Parts: sequence; C-alpha cells; structure tokens
Amino acid sequence: MSKSYDVVVIGAGPAGYIAAIRAAQHGKTVACIDEWKNRDGKHAFGGTCLNAGCIPSKAMLESSELFHRARHEFKKHGIKTGEVELDIAVMQKRRATIVRQLTGGIAGLLKANKVDGLIGHGKLLPGKQVEFTPVAGSVEIINAGNVILASGSSPIELSIAPFDGDKIVDSWSALEFDEVPRRLGVVGAGVIGLELGSVWSRLGSEVTVLEAMEDFLFMADRDVAKVAAKDYKQQGLDIKLGAKVSATKTGKNGIEVTYEDKDGPQSIEVDKLVVAVGRKPHTDGLFADEAGIQLDERGFIVVDDECRTRVKGVYAVGDCVRGPMLAHKGSEEGVMAADLIAGEIAELNYNVIPSVIYTAPEIAWVGKTEAEVQQSGRAYKTGSFPFAASGRAKAMEQTSGMVKIISSKDDDEILGVHIVGPMAGELISEAVLAMEFSASTEDIQRTIHAHPSLAEAVHEASLAVDNKALNFPNK
Repeated sequence: MSKSYDVVVIGAGPAGYIAAIRAAQHGKTVACIDEWKNRDGKHAFGGTCLNAGCIPSKAMLESSELFHRARHEFKKHGIKTGEVELDIAVMQKRRATIVRQLTGGIAGLLKANKVDGLIGHGKLLPGKQVEFTPVAGSVEIINAGNVILASGSSPIELSIAPFDGDKIVDSWSALEFDEVPRRLGVVGAGVIGLELGSVWSRLGSEVTVLEAMEDFLFMADRDVAKVAAKDYKQQGLDIKLGAKVSATKTGKNGIEVTYEDKDGPQSIEVDKLVVAVGRKPHTDGLFADEAGIQLDERGFIVVDDECRTRVKGVYAVGDCVRGPMLAHKGSEEGVMAADLIAGEIAELNYNVIPSVIYTAPEIAWVGKTEAEVQQSGRAYKTGSFPFAASGRAKAMEQTSGMVKIISSKDDDEILGVHIVGPMAGELISEAVLAMEFSASTEDIQRTIHAHPSLAEAVHEASLAVDNKALNFPNK
C-alpha cells in the first residue's frame, strides 16, 4: 500500500527542510526526502549550505581570521603571544564538528515537528506522485497532496579545468585541504572565490584569483567594490581582472594555468586550483519528463512570483529556481510555499534580499546600487560614513570601510544600503528591516543608536544623505 502525505518535499537544504517544518506547523502530514552523502559515506540533512558551503566556510573564515589577527594585530593591543603556530588538523576537526552538530540538529527538528525524514532519492511523477528510492530497500511510490521541489544547486565545472578531487577542486574540496597549499589558484572572484581565497591566504598560501570580468565585484556598488579591492590587495590576494582561463595542465610540480588578459596569453603555476565560477540548478533525475515541469534556458525550474510551477499543487523553491542563490532566500521561499499550501496569504519581497560576503572586511548590501538607480532615471541622493571615524571600529582595530546609503530625492525612500567593514553582515539587517517597511532616510536619522557601536555608522550615513553628519565632515 502506497504512503500518502499532504506535502512531500524533495530536498532537505535550507529551502527544503524549512518548507517541511512550516508545512508541519500548519498541521499537514509531511515527508522530506534527501539523498545528500558526505565524503565519509554518511548521509546528512542540510544540503550544500550546512555540509559543504555556508556553514563550513564560515567556520574556516573565523578560524583563519583569528590566526591572521593573532599574527598581525594582537601586538597593537599589547598582547604578546610569541610564535603563533597553525594546527590545520584541529582547525578542520572543529569545522567538521560544527557541521555534524548542525546537520544532526536538522534531523532532530524534523522529528520534533513530526516530519518523516526519508533518506534516498525523490523523483516527481505525473499526478503528484513521488518515486522514492531509499538508500536501502525497494522503490516506493508516495502519493502527495502537494509537492515542493527544493533540490538545490551544484558547482559549475569547466571543461578546461575538470575536477579531479585532488589538484583541481570545487568549493567543497577547497574547504577540506589537510595542509595549506603553498600556491593556490582560484578561478572566479565572486563570493565563493573570494571567501575561499581569503581563508587560505590568511593561513599562508600565495593566492592568485583569476576573474574573467573586467569589473571587480560587478554586482556590488562601485564605491564598496573599490574599498574591498584595496583591502584584499593589502592582505595579499593577487586578483587579476579580465583574466580568462583558456587551459590547465597538471604536472609533477603543480598545475599550469593559462589565461588571457589585455596583454595577451599569460600563465601561472599553482599547487592547487579551486574552480569557483558559479553554481547551476541541480535538477538531474528530479522529475519525470511527463511530470509537466518546465525548465528555462538556463536550466532553472520555471515558477511564478509565488514559486508555483506550471503543475497545480507543485512548487519549487531555493537554488533550483530564479533569483539569487542564497540560503536565506530559499528558506523564505520555503515558508511562502508552505503557507500558500495551507491557504494563507504569503509573499516574498525580492527587492530586499540582503547579500553578504564574509571576508575581512565583510561586504553586505541590500537594494539597488548607485549605478542601478542612475539607470532607472530616478533622482537620488547619497550619504556615506567611514568606519575610520567610528569610535567602536577604532577600538576594534577594524577601521577599513564605510556605510553608504542611497535615497530618492522626491520622497526620501531608502533605495539601497551598501556596507564594507566590520560586521557588515550583521549591520545590514537594520537596512533590510527599514526597506521592508519602505522607510525614509529620516526614519533612520531619528532612530537612536547605541554609543559606541558600529551601528552608529549606519545612523551617520543616513545623516550624511542630507549633509547633516555629526561626526564626519559633510560633502
């Protein structure tokens, strides 16, 4: 006899497991199917984010930053440590422990919410049936009232630099090196490439980042990108722009990477090469051809603004659909889909999804860049405040960067907030909340911020929009 559920979720990453829990909170019977398997052969919930992306990378970023600060910054505080040594095995054990704790926590959350966590492969069939192939046992057909597809994404592989799991690797393998590469090459200066490059650079690697585009951090505001580029250079990251990789050759002494830039063909030799040129939606084996699911020209599942596919009762959320590939975006889409299935009114404001790069300094933004506002033709005004003028930042020895706010001239609505500096990923939340409520610059100006705090930089930037900054000269 076939099993039946009100909701079947395929995928247990941040989009899928959150959707499953929210659906269960509505009193629905729910199953969440996932087949993720780690390098040790053990299955785990959490998808790429918890097992091989967001969480382990942040653990390594934190450890590597502390190592870097102990070597280069502590003496400014009057702290003498003697020679600082690196134990990469302990560092990697800490990363693995954090991952194991959090993925185990998801299994516990599913159980606590009475969600059946099923380990194996899920495939959508016609009529909202799901073919479940367990890790052990025979294939089962599950009947679903509704289905949520949350299959995530996978790294893009280059034909000229195929992954070999040793010398040429993806972002997952780059988090698990058991020794620090003397020379590390990174293809792609996006979020993943910069974070991975920062980790190993702090730990002692000579890091070269090859970016095909001419503009550094093209998706960020130009003022922020300019500050970040300078800081990365000072930290030792050699970022080559307009560098298009054309070939790789693995030999005894490492990997020869050939690329072309404005000066013609060039080459470098590295011991390890990380390919971080982006990710693609993972839909292989996700649905039968006759299930009715439509893909766009880039391989994403076609959905409407409420994440409905063209098949009634079937939703798709997270990295496998349009929009930024961000865990928090996927989670909120999962909540929206589950709420809609329960008959509630739900929506997601795609205009106020924050982006964060967890390097040092951190980079975070929400809303439009100045260039995007210019292109829209809307009259605007800007204000910025440097962390160099922040008492809290000075006390932290982290004065690089700034907060920049862009507002409309007509009604003072905040259109974009861009931060490069300490704890930018935390500070951006104030801006996200303000923009969610369509706040004006004046709203932030009249909001009391604690002193001394990094958040004062947001307050001062809002004042600077109208040339009213109190702790830094105005324009």
